[in-house]
Amino acid sequence: MTTWTSIVLLLGVGLLAADAAAPWWQTASFYQIYPRSFKDSDGDGVGDLNGVTEKLEYLKEIGVTATWLSPFLRSPGADFGYDISDFKDVDPLFGTMEDFENMVARAKQLNVKIILDFVPNHSSDECDWFIRSAAGEEKYKDYYIWHPGFVENGVRRPPTNWVSVFRGSAWEWHEGRQEYYLHQFHKKQPDFNFRNPVVREEMNDVLRFWLEKGVDGFRVDAIYHAFEVEADKNGNYPDEPRNDWTNDPDEYGYTHKIYTVDQPETPHLVYEWREILDQFQQDNGGDERILMVETWSPIEIVMHYYGNETAEGAQIPFNFQLISNLHYDSDAYHYEYLINNWLSLMPSGKSANWVIGNHDKNRVGSRFGADRVDLFNILLLTLPGCSITYQGEELGMLDGYISWKDTVDPQACNGYEENYMAMSRDPARTPMHWTDGKFSGFTDGKTTWLPVAEDYKQRNVQTERGVALSHLNVFKRLQQLRKEPTIEQGLAEVKAISSYVLGVKRYMSGNYVYISLFNIFGYIENVNLNDVFSGLPAKFQYALVTGKSIKQLGDQVSSSSVTLMPYEAIVLRSTTTI
Repeated sequence: MTTWTSIVLLLGVGLLAADAAAPWWQTASFYQIYPRSFKDSDGDGVGDLNGVTEKLEYLKEIGVTATWLSPFLRSPGADFGYDISDFKDVDPLFGTMEDFENMVARAKQLNVKIILDFVPNHSSDECDWFIRSAAGEEKYKDYYIWHPGFVENGVRRPPTNWVSVFRGSAWEWHEGRQEYYLHQFHKKQPDFNFRNPVVREEMNDVLRFWLEKGVDGFRVDAIYHAFEVEADKNGNYPDEPRNDWTNDPDEYGYTHKIYTVDQPETPHLVYEWREILDQFQQDNGGDERILMVETWSPIEIVMHYYGNETAEGAQIPFNFQLISNLHYDSDAYHYEYLINNWLSLMPSGKSANWVIGNHDKNRVGSRFGADRVDLFNILLLTLPGCSITYQGEELGMLDGYISWKDTVDPQACNGYEENYMAMSRDPARTPMHWTDGKFSGFTDGKTTWLPVAEDYKQRNVQTERGVALSHLNVFKRLQQLRKEPTIEQGLAEVKAISSYVLGVKRYMSGNYVYISLFNIFGYIENVNLNDVFSGLPAKFQYALVTGKSIKQLGDQVSSSSVTLMPYEAIVLRSTTTI
């Protein structure tokens, strides 16, 4: 495998080095909150906005710059908030608009920025817009994708073979309108028609509404689904070609997605939204408002979301390369390739971002092993750019066991009991571990919406605060290191030192050199840093150690001989500047 020895992350492909005026988000530490599972303030077993407000000081404690909150808008809850019935109101389950305003006010006092989860691809079928569209009202009739389907031998069938992410046909018959509507997700999540300019302006107005409420940006959900291929002159859509690895027509992978995702118009929708945010800042002042977009597209397509020659796009198109392509047995060369491939493909002048976990994926410690929790936190927080951490990953939380009886995720419930655990997202959504007390300190109530993971007495904020090299305290120390000029603004080289050890060198003229080392496997390794990094000072000292280390902070080591314990990750700092 190619070793990217020639890649040095200069201004154009990494950070805006040594730029004191660099925007706040460029090296920010983002933290995703899943409100339903973060903190319950009223005893009903479901987390809420007042619970978030109560714990905002914790975010300051762990060095968070901004928090993205998963949906809390009014919703019937078919997909746990991603089916929105009112885009401008708070669901009573999570509180009131006043609670939201209080949360924003408290966050501003603490200088923690609030990022709203914006869900533009679809609404709930209980949204007033859909009800009016289904009734055929002139203004709303084309807000969604409708088609009468076809009648063959007296039997009506859907317009195409398109399959829903949640299994089954992506078309649902509506008895009242006597037509099918498109839903790429749950049947209670009808897709908007973004070829209708009135719909686009409606969603633009949603952005303006929440900007006026004080949010600092938006995480845009499932953007790559926003457009489908345009209908032909007869109003019909083409079938997607079959994949040959499944014969189950209800499985999402049954068809090759060439007409339902990644249409060429989609990035331009993001460019329009960026204009709205930039105009709002121009009119109202304050820090730059940002877009973080979710797209599980091929990396070449993801890069389009940064913008083009004439338009700015999202500041942060989520980098899912590590989530999608790293595996338990990936070696250091694979890590090196995935990291450097993003950096080399990134347009000039843009900034990197790093994600390894979220509410849709199994927890990092469950995917890669509990021994690697610190390793991944150190990797995310010492690479150039910004990081996005899912709640609880700083504690090393693992997937909770959820029985079939307790499973609520529609992605699993729409399938079969025999394979539900492979489909369910519930295990990564169990309540946050605050204490070793009842229900992990998440609620004072008598139940929780999902069971608390069984290991909460060992992995919780209260306990880990008191353990010097706990995951939590390692994470907090990392956040302190991120403020060092070299790590915040410096250049970077990412190289595999061997199949087992990855190295990240951060350096800047007139400052200390920092090297993060990652022993990916369960063997003791000794490495000579000079084999892959040139111009290193002779001596380094330990700037960060973990519970797997036998060295202590401040211990010195030669750059020609560094020994790493199994699964150990460390940060070294040169004893002299360069």
